[in-house]
Amino acid sequence: MVKHLTLTTLAATIALSGCANMNEVQRGTATGAGVGAGIGAVLGGTVGPGGGRRAATGAVLGSAAGAVIGNIWSSRMEQQKRAMEQATQGTGVQVTQTADNQLKLDIPSDISFDTNRADIKPNFRPILDRFASGLVNNPYARVTIIGHTDSTGGDAINNPLSVNRAAETRDYLAARGVTTNRISIDGRGSREPLVSNDTEANRARNRRVEIYVAEPQSTAQGQPLPQQGQPVYPAPYPASGR
Repeated sequence: MVKHLTLTTLAATIALSGCANMNEVQRGTATGAGVGAGIGAVLGGTVGPGGGRRAATGAVLGSAAGAVIGNIWSSRMEQQKRAMEQATQGTGVQVTQTADNQLKLDIPSDISFDTNRADIKPNFRPILDRFASGLVNNPYARVTIIGHTDSTGGDAINNPLSVNRAAETRDYLAARGVTTNRISIDGRGSREPLVSNDTEANRARNRRVEIYVAEPQSTAQGQPLPQQGQPVYPAPYPASGR
């Protein structure tokens, strides 16, 4: 089984290494297929008898599934990235393309939210206005918004506060025409700091919102996007989180 897994992993690696020479649809498919092949091989090799054959079969099936769930970096995504780079220039917001073809906006606390607050600051609104406009122009894109806090206070304070920040961002986008079934939210509290929480400057860096935009591979094949349920809006957060 180890031999089969090694060969499958090598094949997936080779497939991914060729992405630089592919167009946007092929690149997204290859990324998803490589991940799917690895997962399929592991499952096929560890569940039931015939591990070697099942690993190879699992790799094929996983690759097919991965090709469906992979993301593409379309011209619409590139246009939105350039628009957000222009809109956030000089603000401290970081705009990047991730390895799995998502557009990521990393928004620090001095732009997004005041300490212990979930209401959107005035200088965050023009950024979200421009962002919403790009999403309206790309109906295939799906959005994930993740809120973070520093370590001041406990989880009972920070967890709902981080979700509230993500929910406020979602609601602002929805008020500007982005349908809520395209937006998922999550709050990570203080569990995923960028840096140590040992100074005020570092704690400020950890208080942030991350926004991810993905255009799933299925949309390039003309298939409808699945509907997503929304998390329940949390109760008002306690009075002393960060």
